[in-house]
Amino acid sequence: MNKTVIIQGSSKSKGDTNTIVNFLNADNQFDFIDLKTKNIGPFEYDFKNANDDFLGLMEEIIEKYDTIVFATPVYWYSMSGTMKLFFDRLSDLLHYKKELGRKLRGKNMAMLSCSNANDLKDGFAMPFIESANYLGMNYLGDVHAWIENGEINSEAKEKMNNFRLKF
Repeated sequence: MNKTVIIQGSSKSKGDTNTIVNFLNADNQFDFIDLKTKNIGPFEYDFKNANDDFLGLMEEIIEKYDTIVFATPVYWYSMSGTMKLFFDRLSDLLHYKKELGRKLRGKNMAMLSCSNANDLKDGFAMPFIESANYLGMNYLGDVHAWIENGEINSEAKEKMNNFRLKF
């Protein structure tokens, strides 16, 4: 198995983040999941959200893919709320569904971020890096792209082309 999935976590399905996802996936070599189209509730210590889309989605991701690329806009110097909600739910795999969570070990993770300037703050990738470490995943790296005047900046395109080679 050598399949990659891009998981987009944005409040806008067809916004700037989707523009950079489509650039990265121009040849359609990666599968795509838009978290906005899923019903994923917040983490609950008593697992009240066990019947939403999260666990089924994670079962599919773990079964089908060995590399997960998270794509998020930069909202207030951090990942989007949509992406954060998804990451919080990974806690289900540490307590409620441990056997499923263990299957993340050895898989790959990477991150793609997007904003309207080349101004990503130091430390933005830390939650992704440390989550990968904690889950026993290999962190392949990250890239930041930015949209200027409705277009992906040429320097950002070059960075994404180099990033694509990691998969």
